[in-house]
Amino acid sequence: MRKLFAKTLVAASVAGTAFAVQAQEVTLKVHHFLSPTTIIQTGMFGPWCEKLAKESANKLKCQIYPAMQLGGTPAQLYDQAKDGVADITWVPGGYSGNRFEMMSVFELPFMMTNADATSRAAWDYYNLYAKDMFKDVHLLAIHVHGPGTIFSNKKPLMTQADFKGMKMRGPTPTVTALLAKMGATPVGMPVTGVGEALSKGVVDGAVIPYQVAPSVKVCELVKYAVETDPKFNALYTTVFIVAMNKAKYESLPPDLKKVLDANSGQDFSAFLGRTQEADDAVGRAKCKESGVAISMVSASELANWKKATDEQDDEWVAKMTKAGRDGKKMLQSAIDLSKKHTKK
Repeated sequence: MRKLFAKTLVAASVAGTAFAVQAQEVTLKVHHFLSPTTIIQTGMFGPWCEKLAKESANKLKCQIYPAMQLGGTPAQLYDQAKDGVADITWVPGGYSGNRFEMMSVFELPFMMTNADATSRAAWDYYNLYAKDMFKDVHLLAIHVHGPGTIFSNKKPLMTQADFKGMKMRGPTPTVTALLAKMGATPVGMPVTGVGEALSKGVVDGAVIPYQVAPSVKVCELVKYAVETDPKFNALYTTVFIVAMNKAKYESLPPDLKKVLDANSGQDFSAFLGRTQEADDAVGRAKCKESGVAISMVSASELANWKKATDEQDDEWVAKMTKAGRDGKKMLQSAIDLSKKHTKK
C-alpha cells in the first residue's frame, strides 16, 4: 500500500511538473532601431507577435522595444541577440561590416527581383551555405526590402555621369561599393543617421527604399527621387537578419517552441519582405506630397549601369573563393534560387 501511495505521489509530481512546463508563459523582448510608427513594428513584427499569442493561447507574447530602447547602436543588435540583451533582434547584416558577407550576394547590383521571391531565395541559400555563420543564434528569418531609390538634392541622378563627385549614403559595404563603381563618393551609415547627414550637408543624397524615407525625414530634405525601370531587377536591396538568442529558444517548452517554429523560416522571411516592399507605395506618395520630383531611369541607361557594376559580382566570388568556398557556385545558386521563386 505504501509503495502504491509513493508511486502515486511520484506520478502526480511528474504530471504536475509537465503541466507547469506546458502552461509556462513567456514574453520575448524584441528589439529594433526604427520608430514604433514604422511598418517594421505596425505591419511586420506587431502582427507576427499577435499571431504567436493567438496560436499559443496567449502563452507566448512579445514586448517590442523600438528605436534602440534597450540601448546600444543598430550595429550591435545582432550581438544583443547572441548575448541575451534582447531575445529577438532585427538588423541589416551589413551594419556589422563584412561579418555576414556570404549573405550579401543578394545585395549585389541588379540581383533582387522582388522582396518576396528574393527573401525566399535568401532563406534557401542560408540553409545551403550559411548555417555555420549563424551558429551562435537561432535564426528566425532572412529577408530583403523593396527596390532601393536614389534620393538627392543637387540634381536627379539619371546617368552614371551624374554620380561623379556626389557624396552618397549607402547602407552596407556591398552597396557603398556599388556607389563607388558608379562614380560617387560613398558614405556608409545606418538609415537613422541619414536625415541629419542630409540636413548638415555631410551627404548630397542617399539610397534607401521609399518605405523608410518619411520616417527619417528624407522626403522633407531632398528635391529629387530617382527610380529604376521595373523591367530590370532592382539596383540594390539590403539583407535583414532576424536573430533569436539561442539559449532563450532552447529554454522554451515544447508547445511554445512548436508555435515559434511554425512562424519562422521561409514563409516568415517572405512575409517580412513583401510587407516591407508593399509599404514603398505609402512612402512614395508621402515624398510626392512633400514636393519631391520623381523620375525613372530608362532600361537602356540601366544597361550601362549594369556594365559598370558587373565586376562587383566577380569581386564577391573572389572573396568567397579566397575564404575557401566555391564562390562561383554560390553566386549561381543565389541567381537560380531568385529565378525559381520569382517564377512561382
